[in-house]
Amino acid sequence: MAFFGLLAGILAAVWPFLPVQATTTERVVTNRYSGLAIEGFDPVAYFTDAAATQGRPEYEAADSGVVWRFRNEGNRASFVAHPEIYGPQFGGYDPTDLVRGVTCAGNPRFWAVVGNRLYLFNREHSRDAFAADPARFLKEAKARWPELEESLAQ
Repeated sequence: MAFFGLLAGILAAVWPFLPVQATTTERVVTNRYSGLAIEGFDPVAYFTDAAATQGRPEYEAADSGVVWRFRNEGNRASFVAHPEIYGPQFGGYDPTDLVRGVTCAGNPRFWAVVGNRLYLFNREHSRDAFAADPARFLKEAKARWPELEESLAQ
């Protein structure tokens, strides 16, 4: 019993310093420690403000088994009414990596809205490549996504 108490104390001391990373074993990119989708960024703000904006804890909604944050009640209500529009496509995975046949979590700071849909990218370089020819990337990513999505945990 003393061992478990010691272990719990060590974990409590180390836990805040563990790196926070998005998981790639979910159908929606989710921070494994906080449970927040897309690192707590407001998915609606990409459309309304053309900016990556952190959501606030007082404006949350659950969808697809994860918690989404918003900067205000209006953005929360818009998302709840239409998560398929405002949520990042491919669950927040980088479409340029999907083309290569792998699932890599997108970074909410590297994004693009194309055809009224939000896409997140792992790297700035990926976003720039996608922006140069979105039709090609989307065609290939959409073709690969069903198989890759099925391989992710439910």
